[in-house]
Amino acid sequence: MHGMNVNKLAISATLHCLTGCSIGEVAGMVAGAAWHLDNTLTVVISIILAFFFGYSLSLLPILRTGVSFWKATKLVLAADTLSILTMEIVDNLVVIVIPGALDAGLLDGLFWASLALSLFLAFWVAFPVNRYLLLRGKGHALVHEYHHGDRANH
Repeated sequence: MHGMNVNKLAISATLHCLTGCSIGEVAGMVAGAAWHLDNTLTVVISIILAFFFGYSLSLLPILRTGVSFWKATKLVLAADTLSILTMEIVDNLVVIVIPGALDAGLLDGLFWASLALSLFLAFWVAFPVNRYLLLRGKGHALVHEYHHGDRANH
């Protein structure tokens, strides 16, 4: 942690994860609702997009430092998988258990409220996961130095 408050770093890591997951989750849910897809397919698309955007947001800053694609990919997979997985389990379960949320249309407040609630709760479940990983030198700790300019051309 190099003297940085672990809670502050865990919040930063969780917000970083939430950003990627939110982009993918919202894109998947909007696509599913707009195209009237089956609920299961909508959830699967949302999960795939959440992992894609979550990993991409971590991968790009590392690649900009000159790290090879394969090394950067291994770092990102090790750093972000548990956090993204935690968020995806929580946010999809919330949307699934709220009656009518997956069947609500894009203009329905239930659609947006359930999605917002699911992401809010996912943040708070993933925060202790990220904190735990950081305390053990894992998770976002593996990529933090690349994301914040502490390392260049490695």
